[in-house]
Amino acid sequence: MAFSARYPVWLPAAPKPTALAFAILFTIESLARASVATVVSVQAYDLLHSSQKVSLLFTAVGIVSLIGTLVVPLIIAASARRFVYTFGAICLILAAVSFGAHTLLGQTVGMLIRVFGTACLNITTSLYILDHIKRQDLVKCEPMRLTFSTLSWAIGPALGVWLYTRYGVWAPQVFSVFCTLILLVVFWYLRLSESRIIQRARVNRPTNPLRNIKRFVAQPRLRLAWLIAFGRSCFWSLFFIYSPLLMITSGLGKEAGGILVSAGNAVLIFAMLFGKLAERFTLRWVISWAFIAIAVSTVTAGLGGISHPYLAAAMLLIASIGASAIDGVGGLPFMRAVRYHERAEMAGVYRTYVDTADLVPTFIYSLLLLYFPLGGVFVAMGTWALICGLIAWRYLPRSM
Repeated sequence: MAFSARYPVWLPAAPKPTALAFAILFTIESLARASVATVVSVQAYDLLHSSQKVSLLFTAVGIVSLIGTLVVPLIIAASARRFVYTFGAICLILAAVSFGAHTLLGQTVGMLIRVFGTACLNITTSLYILDHIKRQDLVKCEPMRLTFSTLSWAIGPALGVWLYTRYGVWAPQVFSVFCTLILLVVFWYLRLSESRIIQRARVNRPTNPLRNIKRFVAQPRLRLAWLIAFGRSCFWSLFFIYSPLLMITSGLGKEAGGILVSAGNAVLIFAMLFGKLAERFTLRWVISWAFIAIAVSTVTAGLGGISHPYLAAAMLLIASIGASAIDGVGGLPFMRAVRYHERAEMAGVYRTYVDTADLVPTFIYSLLLLYFPLGGVFVAMGTWALICGLIAWRYLPRSM
């Protein structure tokens, strides 16, 4: 019987999920999304031929997407986290197919699927980071993740619009699908575990999204973390949607819009620098002054408007530096405030800042565009950024 014994099969160990591993994973994901980020806005304008109608489309998509984001924690609770991440990547592929149809229906469906897939990816990634990165190392992990993704967000938008204008509707979508397939290969190679420690059994944990919202709102620090993330996301939503429209309507063209968005994202390379500044001067100082920088620059861009597009573009680039500062450290208030046993549920509610930032501002902008030129939306955003900066200065703990 000795010859029938089963000898162990030695499998290669999965690489340790370090901050570098998460940074690489996020960089690939970012390239898959960035390559169509600006194309979505440009293609919507080509189909609708109106900035105001584009705002209404993004508003409608935001309403449905908000519901979808709240459902993601329920999916995570019912399935393994790695399958939810994989499903999110598949959604990006399906969205690319929908965009390729180049119809209003395909555009709408593609936007919905893309946002839901991004929510699946972002929420599961946040949970993996909270499981595998030590609390004291988060201030280094998050800026590193953003800095590594700089290349993706610097190249992706301009590349996507260039492919769209030179080779047609399908070109940027095929590139996005290719990047997404690479993302899936790397993700499954890492073989990330659900948690680095054995957890106790869950007892009567609420899974109702409405209960999760109530629990989230009851915690002041989580509310503040959401507001900071929402304010930052409002700027990026404006930047990705309306900056290209500003370049198009001013006569500079579609490719100028793609270049502007890419240049604005290139400043994410400073994310690690702002992480260092936060370690020295506190999160409160960095986040508050970053919002003020966004406010001043965006209002100036709005006043320049279509008649002075180069001035507006320069101011938006300066505002992007402020936004990159909040990108680098803005997620830390949530990560430090959320309780271990509520991470999945609270992460789902927290992630609604993205959908809300796509919904509420675009609805307001669609009303403003009925009475004011395109520059008015930038002035409105600058005013809101100033309010966010004052709130962060007033309520973020001095020690944070």
